[in-house]
This record gives sequence, C-alpha cells and structure tokens, in this order.
Amino acid sequence: MAAQSNLAPVIIKRKKVIAGGHHGGAWKVAYADFVTAMMAFFMMMWLLNATTEQQRQGLADYFSPTIPINRVSGGGDGSFGGESIFSEETLPQNGLGATTHYAAQQQQSRGESGTSDEGGARDMTDEELQEIVEELTARGGESTVMENALKHVVTRITDEGLVIELFALDGLPLFDEGTDNPTDLMQTLVQMVGDIAQSVTNDVAIGGHVRAGPIVLADNPVWDNSAARATRTRLMLQENGLSAERMQRVTGHADREPVHRNPMATRNDRVEIVLLR
Repeated sequence: MAAQSNLAPVIIKRKKVIAGGHHGGAWKVAYADFVTAMMAFFMMMWLLNATTEQQRQGLADYFSPTIPINRVSGGGDGSFGGESIFSEETLPQNGLGATTHYAAQQQQSRGESGTSDEGGARDMTDEELQEIVEELTARGGESTVMENALKHVVTRITDEGLVIELFALDGLPLFDEGTDNPTDLMQTLVQMVGDIAQSVTNDVAIGGHVRAGPIVLADNPVWDNSAARATRTRLMLQENGLSAERMQRVTGHADREPVHRNPMATRNDRVEIVLLR
C-alpha cells in the first residue's frame, strides 16, 4: 500500500469546445478587403469625373478585343499613341490624322481651335442652340407679319447644328414658280434668320429643296432651281449683313429629300439654313 501511495495522482482536464472555433483576425482581412473596394470605387468615380468622353471611350476601346488598340494615326504605340490621357498638350486626336491643324473635341471644349489663332472655337451645346430657337420664336411677338411668317419656320437641333427650315404652303410660296425670285414672305423670313445669325458666330450651310414635277422631263429643272434658290438665299443673307466668310456650304438637293409623303406637295418647297456647331 505504501508503494501505491507514491504514484502521482492522475488529473483529468475537461476542455470546453466552443462551436465554430476561435475567429482570430479573419474580420481584419474582411475589413481590409472592404476598404480596398471602397478606395477603388471612389477612384473610379474620380476618374469618370476627371476624364472626357473621348478619353473614356479610348479606355473602353483598349479593353475591347474587336477593334484596333491604337486608333490614332501616329507613330507611337500603346492605346493612346504613347501619350498620357492626362496630358493637356498631347491629347490623341482620333479620326483627324493626329495633326495640330484640326482641333480635337477635347481642345474645343477648352476653347482651342487647334490653330495659332487666339480664342479658338468650340462646339455649341444643345442648350445654347435652344436659346437661339427661343430668340427666333420671340420675334413672332413683334408684329402680326412676323407672327404669320413664323408659321413657315420649323427648327430642329441635330448633330450638325441648328437647322432652320423655311417652307412654302399652298398659296404662300417662297419663290415665284419655277424661278429663284423671292417673294415678300421669303424676304421677311430671311431677314428674321439673318438677324438671329448675326447674334452668333456660327458658320452657315444652306440647302435648297423643291417639289417634284407632275411629269418626268428629259431636262428636269429641279436641280437648277434648288441650287439657284439656295444661292439666292445666301446672297439675301449677305445683303442683310451676314459675313460671306461664314458661308461654308450651298447645296441644291432637287426633289430627292421630300418631307411630305406626296413628292409634288407644296410643303416640299423649302430652304434649310443650318447654323453649324
């Protein structure tokens, strides 16, 4: 018995196991991932605000496998011809030959024309073009004549600029039949448009349209009439004070672009004056 009393007592420890185990620092890893994601999100939002549409399009094109990586006709390599998209002096000029003789849209937004002239030019926004429309509409309140004349005017804003369409109605022609002699109505309309055009600096394009004839002629005069009426409108605008330097295009469209279902309708006799962006 004495020998057994010298043995070390056996101690049994019961360890309580917690379901799921000890988490340790796993929450720190999750929090770090969350902070990184938030930082990336805010950086993306900043880049969207700091870059232009053309720069964002360039980035999208870089990751698109269906188009060439470099759309700039320059000698550099890489997505932007070897230049940084954040450089104010070396922005890529897509589609313009990458020369300094033509302004990129990024330069136009800063008032730069791409030439050595001071000031430069820029694209007008739709809001600015709409202000011109409102100014033209306000002319109708000056007199009954002006109000009646505005019934022959339709405006629309396109990618090219503000299109001011002057059109004839039954019994109210813009030109004498088959000629380019303007009526009093046309002279009033051109004077209104000329006054509006002088308040801005946009270049001008003019297109003449005529209705189709009831019969097909071997020597169809529609081409000559439409071109002559467009030219006469140009001359009338210049007589009303519009600079000849602003005239960029005078075109005769004959009867090829009718706006009425009936190609012989009077409504197809019209002149379109475009204030280019």
